[in-house]
Amino acid sequence: MRRVMRHSGVWAGLVLGLAALVPTPLASADTPAPAPSPPSRAPVPAIARAWPVGVRPVVVRGWEPPATVYGPGHRGVDLGAPAGAPVRAVAPGRVSFAGRVAGRGVVSVELTGTDLRTTYEPVAPSVRKGDEVGAGDEVGTVEAMAPHCPTTCVHWGLLTGETYLNPLTLLPPWLLRRGPSRLLPVLNVPA
Repeated sequence: MRRVMRHSGVWAGLVLGLAALVPTPLASADTPAPAPSPPSRAPVPAIARAWPVGVRPVVVRGWEPPATVYGPGHRGVDLGAPAGAPVRAVAPGRVSFAGRVAGRGVVSVELTGTDLRTTYEPVAPSVRKGDEVGAGDEVGTVEAMAPHCPTTCVHWGLLTGETYLNPLTLLPPWLLRRGPSRLLPVLNVPA
């Protein structure tokens, strides 16, 4: 009996020793590491002072953020505008690109005092890279391009780095409101 106990103790020690040598994986190579949470971002400042086209253009297609970086979506806003209509910078900045991309005219403006960049297409540029523009300054005219919208439109985009944001968030509430202005009575003022 003593001999059996002695061997069982040897076996127990051997099993425990081997177990100590086998690494216990904290995460296997096949298990993906948890995705880092995106850095929190301050809200987009409502610094726009004008719409890119018209006074209150029709939004032909709105912002539809993609679920993934390469997923489907609409990374901007399409605004109805006739061919040849002026396209304006919505806020002050410096033109970072003015030229053709994939056959379309594109203008990009880095907005002053922010890490934001607006894009406008299809546009025949009237500015050059490096030009300073103010809010409402013309950066080009709408080109007639049928493939993107059912009617002529301008695709207006907003980016921070390579991340797309909703460009309508640049507009202050008074520019987003629709409908006529109404005068309200002023109380306690002599007629």
